[in-house]
Amino acid sequence: MTDAHIGVIGTGSIGSMAMWQASLHDSSVLGFEAQTPAHPRSAVGGDSRLFRMVYRGTAPYYPILQRSLQLWGDLEEESGRSVLGRCGGLSIGHRDGDYIPALLDSINACGAEHRVLGRDEMADRYPQHDLDSDEVAVWDPHSGYLKTDTAVLSALDCAGRRGATVLTDTQVTSVTEVDDHVRITAGDRVWTVDRVIVTGGAWAGSLLPAPVADKVYPTRVLLTWFEAKNAADFAPDVFPIFIRIARGTSMYGAPSLDGATVKASLDGRATRTDDPSDLVRVPTTAEMEEVRHAAASYLPGLIPYVVRADTYPDLFTTDGSPLLGFAPGSQRIVLATGFNGLGFKMASGYGSIAADLAITGDPTTAPSFTDPARFV
Repeated sequence: MTDAHIGVIGTGSIGSMAMWQASLHDSSVLGFEAQTPAHPRSAVGGDSRLFRMVYRGTAPYYPILQRSLQLWGDLEEESGRSVLGRCGGLSIGHRDGDYIPALLDSINACGAEHRVLGRDEMADRYPQHDLDSDEVAVWDPHSGYLKTDTAVLSALDCAGRRGATVLTDTQVTSVTEVDDHVRITAGDRVWTVDRVIVTGGAWAGSLLPAPVADKVYPTRVLLTWFEAKNAADFAPDVFPIFIRIARGTSMYGAPSLDGATVKASLDGRATRTDDPSDLVRVPTTAEMEEVRHAAASYLPGLIPYVVRADTYPDLFTTDGSPLLGFAPGSQRIVLATGFNGLGFKMASGYGSIAADLAITGDPTTAPSFTDPARFV
């Protein structure tokens, strides 16, 4: 007899969703959390994450995005809480630059719903953005912002109602497959499960098998907020989420959720770190200068001084694709980590796939491009 049929190591963005989805089929689900769910130093921190159906390289991810969109709605219905703010989204850049043509190629490959807005139409609909004459925007009606803490805690609450349990302050130190079960160790304590899902985010490296562990690294992600001159101009009903690559820089952001500040952060600036538990939380002078310049250039309705900033950990892979599948040579250890800063938008879909793997043992339920065996 094992302690649970399914173990989930890490109850953050992916782990919480895996527990929720697994609990739909099996009440014997045991989660292991090094601190507490949605703790302030986890990758879940920072209030919100963007949900986008379109971006460069969308095509292989599009089925997962579609699945995720449906599951975010299912989570809202089951929990009775608002998780996804459906405000739409804008991808902005130079019409003939590197970004917009590549984005449209990806959209055409997957057939995502969209509309191209010229500068004049943008000025009429979304005057918060100061566009150059050659800039356009791609409108995605299904985009929005995810409330990270609410999403994680709602998923765990739904799982708990079906009998799933989370062990808090339990830092797993090893995962070992033994005969017909998996042994999970935390200090001097040991549990056994039939199958386990490893979703420990930036801290997962030490739990991965050697060929895979060498291909991941923890990163530091900086998030910043600015105060609006007129907060009403940046409310969710008039200011969609956005990503903009233009004028030699790039930034993404979300509408004001507190009626005062607007999240606007540098895009693609994750930096490698040695210890995800000891991130440098204060922005460097160079980071502050760049993010202030981008905010002043893009959004003149913001006061160009950072009023809030923090850093959060994530796990990246060397090839930029996630780890989602059975550990090489294993039929009991599922890896679901290394999402390269793009995991939360698809967390519900990824969690569902991880749960399917753990329940059925069928490796074909995961996309081939996420198979950890590619690193062997």
